[in-house]
Amino acid sequence: MPSSVNGLRSVDFGVTDIKAAAKFYTEIWGLRPVADGKGSIFLRGTGPEHHILGLHQRDKGELLRVNLSAPSEADVDAIYGVIRQTNLREVEKPGPITEPGGGYGFAFQDPEGRTMRVIAGVENHKDTADNIDRPRKLSHCVLNSNDRDAGVAFYCKNLGFKLTDRTGGMSFIRANSDHHCVALVKGDAATLHHVAFEMPSLDAVMRGGGRMRDNGHPIEWGVGRHGPGNNVFSYFIGPDEMVIEYTAEVDQVDDTYPVGDPEKWTWPKGRNDRWGINDGPSVRMHDAGKHVAFSPDIFHPAL
Repeated sequence: MPSSVNGLRSVDFGVTDIKAAAKFYTEIWGLRPVADGKGSIFLRGTGPEHHILGLHQRDKGELLRVNLSAPSEADVDAIYGVIRQTNLREVEKPGPITEPGGGYGFAFQDPEGRTMRVIAGVENHKDTADNIDRPRKLSHCVLNSNDRDAGVAFYCKNLGFKLTDRTGGMSFIRANSDHHCVALVKGDAATLHHVAFEMPSLDAVMRGGGRMRDNGHPIEWGVGRHGPGNNVFSYFIGPDEMVIEYTAEVDQVDDTYPVGDPEKWTWPKGRNDRWGINDGPSVRMHDAGKHVAFSPDIFHPAL
C-alpha cells in the first residue's frame, strides 16, 4: 500500500501583532504556549500534538503553512519521492526539523502555491486529559481553490487522502477516520476559508461561544450542525480577520462510507444546516473567508 499522510498536525499563521494574537488564542480561545522564538509563539491544545498553532510576526495576516503528519520517516521519504515527480515549483528535501517539536519532514508548494509540510516523529505530550474550556486538536483546514477538482485529485493521488463528500461548493477529504481534515472550496483564489479547532463536546462548543461573546467576539455563524461530517459548529473572526471555528462530534468513517454527492446535501429553503436555527454566515465572515492568502514562498520561522 502506498505511503500516505495520516492527519493534520498544525497550521502557522502570520499575524500583525503577535502579542495581541497570543493573548487572544491563550486567554480567550483556550490554547497554551509551549515554545517561542524570535517573533514566533507555538501553542498546544489538550491533545498529544506538540503544538497545533504557530503564530509568527508578519507585515500582514497570512496562512504561512499547513503541517500534515506521516506515520514514519520512511513514509515521509516515500511521499517525498512521489511529490518530487509532480514538477511543483518548489519541493524541499526531507531532513530533521529544527523547530519546536522536532521531527523529520519536508515542505513543498502545491499546484496553487500553498506551502504544505509532511512531518513524522514530532514530540508528543503525555498530559492529554480533556478540558471543557480548551480545544483538543486542530480538526480541519478549509481552503479556497481556483480548481477544486484538480486540488482534490492532487491530494488524493500524491498524499493518500480519500474523498469523503462533495457539496455544490465544497469537497471534503480525509487522512484518517475523521470525516475530513482538509476541504477545498470553489473560489477565486487560493486563500484560507477557515481553520477549525476540535472541542471535547457540544457543551464545550456552547461554552466557548459564550466565552467569546463575553470578550467581544460575536458568533458569525452558528451554533449549528453541518451535513457532511455531522459536526457541531460555531464560527468566529480571530486576529487579522481570520475565520476560526469551534467544532465537535465529527463523524468517524472508514472505507465503507459512501462518498456523498451534492444532491445528498440540500436543505429546505431558509436552512443551511441540519438544525435550521441560525441565519447563516454573517457578511463579515463571508468577506473574511476569502482574503487571507498564503505566503508566496516556503515559510521558515526565524528561530
